[in-house]
Amino acid sequence: MSDISKLTDEEIVEKVRSSDRDLYAVIIERYTNKLLRYASHLVHDDDRASHIVQDAFIKSYINLNGFDTKKKFSSWIYRIVHNEAMNVIKKFQKEVPILADFDFESEENIVESLEQKEMSVEINKCLNSLPLIYAESLSLFYLEEKTYQEISDILRIPMGTVAIRISRAKKLMKNICKKT
Repeated sequence: MSDISKLTDEEIVEKVRSSDRDLYAVIIERYTNKLLRYASHLVHDDDRASHIVQDAFIKSYINLNGFDTKKKFSSWIYRIVHNEAMNVIKKFQKEVPILADFDFESEENIVESLEQKEMSVEINKCLNSLPLIYAESLSLFYLEEKTYQEISDILRIPMGTVAIRISRAKKLMKNICKKT
């Protein structure tokens, strides 16, 4: 392998074209970091730069027979990366990048909102476990924010019965929620 490291890029390309296609790995090893740095500078995105370099290596390998070994290979491969980068820039020029330190101001407390949603899911599970006569009274009172009088009218039961059902529903709910 030490004799290969002494070969120029152009000599390696000749060997790849004529007999040993596996030697292209030496070219990839020699140029990967340099081309990544160049592509990153052009597109300002490491992931896209990585794709550009990968595509450039594939295209250069496919078109290796079109390379003139009298010229410098490095110029040729850099030009392929340049062209690939320009294609990516054109493709994504209408995108508006969101910077890492950019933050939207919001009055909403996301953590609190998620906690409320999780609590709501748990409450619904517990509520669904209650017998219907208790669940409907409790949901009308707490979820629909109806008064005892309104619940009495909706369910067509006396207000005292509404109060008893809500009281019993709270106790049942407490026991059910402790189990989950």
